[in-house]
Amino acid sequence: QVQLAESGGGLVQAGGILRLSCVASGAIASSATMNWFRQAPGKEREFVAAITWAAAITFYADSVKGRFTVSRDKGKNTLYLEMKSLKSEDSGVYHCNAAVPTQKSVWGQGTQVTVSA
Repeated sequence: QVQLAESGGGLVQAGGILRLSCVASGAIASSATMNWFRQAPGKEREFVAAITWAAAITFYADSVKGRFTVSRDKGKNTLYLEMKSLKSEDSGVYHCNAAVPTQKSVWGQGTQVTVSA
C-alpha cells in the first residue's frame, strides 16, 4: 500500500510563502486523485486542493483560490502545494491524501503550518 509523507511546513509571517511536499512510497494509481486537507485546532478537517494524478486537473477550495497552487511530479512520485499570500486562518496541520476508486483512502501524518499575524 502507498504511504505518504508530508514536509515543508513551518512558521511564516502573514503574506509569506510556503511550499509543502508529499512524497509517496509505492506506485500511485493512474486513477488516483491526490488531495490536500488541513485541520486547525478545534475545527474539522477541510478540503484545500486536489489534482488528478493522470491528467493534472486541479480543484481548489474557494478560500485558497488564487493563492495556492497544487501540482505533482509523477517522476518523483511527489505532490506539492505552493501557498502564497498566507493568512493566519491558513494555519493548521496539512495532510495529503490519496483517493483511488474502490480502494481505502491513504493519509499522510501531516505537517504543521503556522502563519503569524
